[in-house]
Amino acid sequence: MDRVSTFRAFIARSPGDPFPRYGLAMELKGQGRLDDAAAAFAELIGAFPDYVPAYLMAGQVQQGLGAIAQAAALFRTGISAAERRGDRHAASELAAALESIAAT
Repeated sequence: MDRVSTFRAFIARSPGDPFPRYGLAMELKGQGRLDDAAAAFAELIGAFPDYVPAYLMAGQVQQGLGAIAQAAALFRTGISAAERRGDRHAASELAAALESIAAT
């Protein structure tokens, strides 16, 4: 069984756990399958909108696809999610990513 199939099996066994979905999205990103990774991140964020780590990676995938406006929107939404959760470090990382888009 390949890694993508393994993550899909984990998701099926634990649909209420965001981490296997994050793992799937990251695996797809690592394989260069950016369209599939974007879809996996969108599914993850749709199901678990407070799963803060997803926003930075999802935004980076959108940047890789050339979808800068979508990346910026993800970073902004991620900042809000991080602030709701009291995660200043993640909010700062997301803000830096957003600023880097504005600088280009």
